[in-house]
Amino acid sequence: MSPNLVALAYLIASVFFILALKGLSSPVTARKGNLFGMVGMSIAVLTTLTITENWALIVACIALGGAIGTVVAKRVQMTAMPELVAFMHSLVGLAAVFIAIAAVNNPVSFGLPAILPMGSKLELFLGTFIGAMTWSGSVIAFLKLSGRMGGSPITFNGQHMVNLIIALAMIGFGLWFFFSDTTNWTAFICMTVIAFALGFLIIIPIGGADMPVVISMLNSYSGWAAAGIGFSLGNPMLIIAGSLVGSSGAILSYIMCKAMNRPFLSVILGGFGSDGGTVAVGDGEQKTHRSGSADDAAFLLGNADSVIIVPGYGLAVARAQHSVKELAEVLIEKGINVRFAIHPVAGRMPGHMNVLLAEAEIPYEQVLEMDEINSDFSNTDVVLVLGANDVVNPAAYDKGSLIYGMPILDTHKARTVMVVKRSMGVGYAGLDNDLFYMDKTMMVFGDAKKVVENMVKSL
Repeated sequence: MSPNLVALAYLIASVFFILALKGLSSPVTARKGNLFGMVGMSIAVLTTLTITENWALIVACIALGGAIGTVVAKRVQMTAMPELVAFMHSLVGLAAVFIAIAAVNNPVSFGLPAILPMGSKLELFLGTFIGAMTWSGSVIAFLKLSGRMGGSPITFNGQHMVNLIIALAMIGFGLWFFFSDTTNWTAFICMTVIAFALGFLIIIPIGGADMPVVISMLNSYSGWAAAGIGFSLGNPMLIIAGSLVGSSGAILSYIMCKAMNRPFLSVILGGFGSDGGTVAVGDGEQKTHRSGSADDAAFLLGNADSVIIVPGYGLAVARAQHSVKELAEVLIEKGINVRFAIHPVAGRMPGHMNVLLAEAEIPYEQVLEMDEINSDFSNTDVVLVLGANDVVNPAAYDKGSLIYGMPILDTHKARTVMVVKRSMGVGYAGLDNDLFYMDKTMMVFGDAKKVVENMVKSL
């Protein structure tokens, strides 16, 4: 394939990537967006195969990776998707590091001069340290999201100073590598190892409640790592695709931070510059809650004029979205106004609840974002909370709380609140929820899907 045709094919693929981002901006067009992305990537891969001599090896690697990805995708539950995304981000970062190592070891094979010019060294430096930080940070995110590591922030005295010193050391070794007349493996290896360590140290002080932001942030990092390697290899497709992923991930991270009232730089730098919060110490008073059955909940729902359903991670765990749709349909048939309230960080990844409700084909006009519906809670008869915790916790209004200032769904303002949970356990933030102990609140314990199914039967 001629260079002009290659450039044209990469341009067409880039257009499809842009259309994919446009499509993914809305649940209505998300499927079409995914299709555009797959078409664009297929064009990019096929074009790359035409300009390489080792296409057979590449095809074999693609087949192996595709087979592994297919098996994982079929086995993974929807609830485990966030940690899967984090794991995939780690692989993108690690791939960037390995490509950089290969380019430093044998630059000629990548079309670079035997003695790397400063521009190439800078590109390799950026791709390496961003990729290394993406890998180690994604591993920590995966461990926290999968429950293999506690969601509480891990902090120690002088943490930010340690991070700063390590970052300066990494930059120092990077400059040593940059200004060396020959390939300085000592500087490159030290720089890479420090970058891996820095990724761990930046993510461990971020609590579980901020994991949705971390997911989008790591997505951004993986894109910038790919773009950096694209510059090194002179591959415009990698540059374009990486830049699109990096910029869109950064924008999403900013939006998520704004939704959670978190300083953007605080989150991406492991809490640097944040005053944070402290867990309010209780007075030791024994709290009591009111519990009921699915039949009790069905009676309250059936006699209400307006109902708001708040889905949370408990709904995702129980895979109850289809049962909830059936419940909503039964209530609507009775003339009850039913709507869904979505918090932007409910679940374990951005848009988690939107995806689940879209999967159940719940009409989009019934699904309202926090800003659209928060003012309506005070005029709502019954709010049904399904497995949500931190996003409905009134502690967000208590100064000194870990989630102080975080915008929440004001479910506590409704006339009656029903909460479906497996237990009285705390959420990601590790905070008890006063909503569960209010006189207006009735707790219904059990699997969300089974509880909702019993509600439908009682109606």
